[in-house]
Parts: sequence; C-alpha cells; structure tokens
Amino acid sequence: MFKLAIACLCLAFVCAAPPPSSHGKNDAHIVNQESDLDIGGKYHYSFETSDGTKAAQTGELKTIGNEAGGASKGFYEYNDGGVVYRVDYTADENGFVATGAHIPAIPEPIARALKWAAEHPYKEPERKH
Repeated sequence: MFKLAIACLCLAFVCAAPPPSSHGKNDAHIVNQESDLDIGGKYHYSFETSDGTKAAQTGELKTIGNEAGGASKGFYEYNDGGVVYRVDYTADENGFVATGAHIPAIPEPIARALKWAAEHPYKEPERKH
C-alpha cells in the first residue's frame, strides 16, 4: 500500500509537469511552492508555475489491518491550448480514484459489475483431501 502511495505521488508530479515548449525548453518557472513533512508521516506539498500549472497533495501513513500503508488526496491542474484541465484524486486502501470534468464516466454495465464484485468478494474454494 505504501508503494501505491509513492507511485501515485510520482504520477501526480509527472502529470502536473507542463509540456516542453516548441523550442525544446520549459519556459515555466515555479512562482509558489511549499511542502511540509512531520515526524508522524503526515505531509503536504503544493506548487504553482508561471504558466498556471498547479498541484497540491496531503497524505499520511495509515495502518489497515496489520499492514502499513498510506493515504493521500490532492489535485493537479494545467492549461492546454487555453483549456484548463483539473484532476482531483484520492489514493488509499481503495486504490487510486481520479475525477475531472474531462474524464469520462464509467459505463453503466461496468459500474454494475464493479458494484456486484464489491458485494460478492472472491473466496478461495475449500480443498478436498
């Protein structure tokens, strides 16, 4: 679970990075940045660049059952050709869940299948000796 949180953090950084300019250089620079990490494992970071790209995330270490893991939530936002795209997300014991106006909804048959699967968890069949 901790690896999932780290992977999501890396994904957020990669997705939030502005694309390089047509000259192969990145013209944006950071105009605001903050980060904080406490000894208990809670953290927060945020940044904004001169081209309007923004990202922020908060998270903490969690124990789920007997397993250590992490939980985080945040967003990233960027401008692509005059259109601002924003993705809000959570990453925890339920996986990575992203929402955004440009992200298509889950088709109804798949949503029903996911709901059924959650209500009927898989059980290992008993072995006969």
